[in-house]
Amino acid sequence: MSNSNIILASNVNGLGWIRCEGKCSFMNSPKLKAWADEQLKSGVTHIVIDLENCSAMDSTFMGTMAGLAMRLVKTPGGILDVASADEKNSQSLDDLGLSSLMQINPEAASWVGQEGDIRDSLTEYGQVNSTDRTQHVFDAHKTLCNADDNNNEKFSTVLDCLEAELLSRETPPKK
Repeated sequence: MSNSNIILASNVNGLGWIRCEGKCSFMNSPKLKAWADEQLKSGVTHIVIDLENCSAMDSTFMGTMAGLAMRLVKTPGGILDVASADEKNSQSLDDLGLSSLMQINPEAASWVGQEGDIRDSLTEYGQVNSTDRTQHVFDAHKTLCNADDNNNEKFSTVLDCLEAELLSRETPPKK
């Protein structure tokens, strides 16, 4: 398993495929979002997030996945599949109520049996324009709360702290 935390991606005959090598976190989730935005703008409606070599996911990465899934649900024919999620990653997604938004390890997906060829076609997804990490982390956690009401209690303190940080930037200090 790689510890390089890179994002590999490709569009294979209209199927968007993205793979995280190493830890899926707030550090590389902006790449997931940027790549997915490009795919959706180009008309892709079926995206697979490949977790075969994902050692762990943080809540920001899962919130970014949830945001993508929520956008795809609103798209005719939109599907987000999760490929090769191990038990720990499957449980993490399920614990946040995300298994209702995405198909985790689907057995009958159109791409099943082609994973090797698809993975061979992947290339590293490049750098993303400057991302406000605080805003990104806030948005991802807000999405988790919107995805499942049970997440409100889990992330209320995180959201309060991030919101305070964002507001402090907007409000000039008192003299």
